[in-house]
Amino acid sequence: MPTEQGLPRTPESWLPKEHNLYRPRHSKRQRTALACAAFFFVTPLLLSVLGVRPAAFENRPLRDFPSLGAGWGFFTGMSGWATDHLPLRQAGVQAADAISTGLFGDPPGSGQGTSHDGGTVGVDQGNQGKPNTGDVPGYVYPTVLPGKDGWMYLGEDVNARCRPVMDTDHVVAALRKLRAAVERSGRKFELVIAPDKYSEEPAHLPDTYVGKPCAQARTAEFWNRVPRETGAIDLRPALADAEKRVGHSLYDRNDTHWSFDGGLVMTYALGAAIAPGSTAGWQAAPNGVRPWPADLARVLGRDEQRQLTTYSLSTDGGADRTRYIASDFKTPLHLSQPDGAKPAGSIARNTAVVADSFTQFASPFLAATCQDVTIVHAETVAQSTAQEMTSLFADRDIVTFEMVERSVIGGSSALLRDQTIDLLGQVLAAHPR
Repeated sequence: MPTEQGLPRTPESWLPKEHNLYRPRHSKRQRTALACAAFFFVTPLLLSVLGVRPAAFENRPLRDFPSLGAGWGFFTGMSGWATDHLPLRQAGVQAADAISTGLFGDPPGSGQGTSHDGGTVGVDQGNQGKPNTGDVPGYVYPTVLPGKDGWMYLGEDVNARCRPVMDTDHVVAALRKLRAAVERSGRKFELVIAPDKYSEEPAHLPDTYVGKPCAQARTAEFWNRVPRETGAIDLRPALADAEKRVGHSLYDRNDTHWSFDGGLVMTYALGAAIAPGSTAGWQAAPNGVRPWPADLARVLGRDEQRQLTTYSLSTDGGADRTRYIASDFKTPLHLSQPDGAKPAGSIARNTAVVADSFTQFASPFLAATCQDVTIVHAETVAQSTAQEMTSLFADRDIVTFEMVERSVIGGSSALLRDQTIDLLGQVLAAHPR
C-alpha cells in the first residue's frame, strides 16, 4: 500500500543498514532474551525427562492442573500450577531465602502470604465486627517470624492479632451463638482453644518486631475475656504443668503446632469436661518416638523432622487403645473401639469433634478414650450442605470444637460466620437428642 509520499511500506529490517531507520529483526539483546526464555522453558522439561520431579515443600500440596471447565479460571490457575511444578524449584527457593536472610538480613520467608490453617485474615467474611487495628499500615507480615536461639514463629500469629476480622465483642458473641445452637438441640457442647505457640512460648520471641504492641494487647484481652465469657476450656495451666512434668517445651522451635504431649493434655481436659471423674482411672505412658515434618521449616523450603514422644493410653488400666492414624480430617474420620468393647472410664456417648490441625496430635488419644467419635475439619463443616451436616451430626450426642487461637482471636474461623452457625443450628434442631 503506498504511503502519503507514494512509497510502499517497508519493514525496518528490510531497509539498507546505512538507512537511519534500519532496525535488525533480531538484535543481540533480542537474541539473548530469546535464548534465556528457551533455557527457562526447556530446562525444566529436560529435567523432567531425566526423572527430576517437583515435590511439595511449602506445607501444602502442589496445585492441581486447572480444569478446562473452569472458564477463565483455567488461565488464571495455570500460572500457579506451572510455578509449583518447576523442577528444582525447592533448591531455588532455599537459595533465595539464604541470600535474603544471610546477605540482606530479611526475615525468613518475608514477602510470602501469612494465612494458615485455612483462615482468611484481613477479609470481612460477613460479620459486623469492627476490627481493631494498631499495626503498621501497609506492612506485610513475614510468613515466618525469626525468634531467639533458632526459634521460629508463624507470622500469621501476629497478623491475626493486629489485623483482626472481628473485634473481641463479636468473637465472644459468635462463640456464644455457636454454643446455643448446639445446646438447644439437647446436645452437650464443649469448646477447647489450642494456644498459639506465640502465646505459649513467648520467651523465644525477638525483643522487637513489627506489631508487638497490638499483638500483646490483643492476646491479653482475648485470654482475659474469651474463656470466662464463653465457657471455653483454657488449656494454658494444664499445658504449663505438662511442660514441667516432661522437662521441655510442648512446642518445637521449627514448627507451629504442639506435640503429642499437648494432644494428651487436650484429651484429658475434654474427658473431664464431658464426663467428670472419668479420667481418674486413665493411664498414659511414653512408649516411643515418631518423626513428624516441621511445618515452619517446610515453609522455608527445608526438610526437617520433629521427634515426637508417643504415648500409650488406657482408660481402665488394661490394653493400650491408642491409634496413630494420619488424617487431616478434611474427609471425616470415624473411630470406634475395634472389638466393640466399652472399657470403664471411656466416653460412651456418640461424640463429634470439629477440629483443625492441632487435633492431629490428640486423635490417637481420642481413639483410645471415646467409644464412638467422628473428627471432621472445620473447613469441611463450613462448606457442607444441610444434608452433609446431617450425616455428620444427626446421631451425635456431644459436639465439641477445637479451634487454634489464631483462628479465633482475629475472628477468621469460618465457624464464627453467622451463616455457618445458623445452618448448623437448623440441622441440629431438626434432629434433637
